[in-house]
Amino acid sequence: MRLPDFEAWAIFAKVAEFGSFSRAAEDVQLSKPTVSKAINRLEQSLGVSLFSRNSRHLSLTETGRALLGYANKIVLEAQAAEAEARGNLQRPSGRVRVAAPMTFGISHLAPLLPDFMQRYPEIELNISFNDATIDLVADGFDIALRISSLADSSLRAKKICDVRLLLVAAPIWFATAGNLTHPRDLAGHKGFVYTHNTGPGIIRLRQRGSGKEFTLTQKASLLADNAEAFMPALAQGLGYGLFPDFMVRTDLNNGHLQQILPEWEGALIGVYLLTPPSSIRPSRVTALLEYLMQAFERPPWAEK
Repeated sequence: MRLPDFEAWAIFAKVAEFGSFSRAAEDVQLSKPTVSKAINRLEQSLGVSLFSRNSRHLSLTETGRALLGYANKIVLEAQAAEAEARGNLQRPSGRVRVAAPMTFGISHLAPLLPDFMQRYPEIELNISFNDATIDLVADGFDIALRISSLADSSLRAKKICDVRLLLVAAPIWFATAGNLTHPRDLAGHKGFVYTHNTGPGIIRLRQRGSGKEFTLTQKASLLADNAEAFMPALAQGLGYGLFPDFMVRTDLNNGHLQQILPEWEGALIGVYLLTPPSSIRPSRVTALLEYLMQAFERPPWAEK
């Protein structure tokens, strides 16, 4: 039985990652002709085209996109096997690709990176700040930070901290809000609707202590797929919203925002670190995972 062309599969994954034969060749320290020949060899072997090419643009074909996940898995497994074989003989090195939500990533992940970079100067971090849900294996990521109540998944997941969802508004908003005794009293008020979820404008609340639940349907004044866009209008009292505590804790502490009906909160969610399903991983990935788990053991936004 003829063995698969593992080198060609690995080169295919790199070309797809960089979107360029030249950049992929530079990364794997091969000549551009060698990279091009490997892709041609793989395409001839499979009997399909993996890339659409012209003088200015390179893109995956539909078949190429379908096969990329397998190629990335081959590379990840091989890297993990080599790392396992080397053990602790070498300091962690190489690239770690991370996906993180934009607002959380910039506000709370990015400030942690300088210390990690000083500890592990041989590790290169490649981070995508994006609220879209990515496919770790197909898109070639080593780690993803996800803020959610995590659904069943084949991925390996580690919850690193809780996130509370709080109803908040600016003090000026309360001046005209009237008497609020129950979440149903918000039905007549316009709010900020986050659209990057399965039920935009549908807020499920639970009363602390009693466990009573209420589902609030928001009337929108502004809709957006990134909650950071709401902050200027929120500060001016132009609506209310349900926000994760890591976004609003500082403004709550200094009085720029206030909680609405503090005994009512959204369902508790968490910050998760997700990795591909393989049971072995490169030491550089393990180093970042352990660093982040320690850093978020006591979340910096947690209520004092």
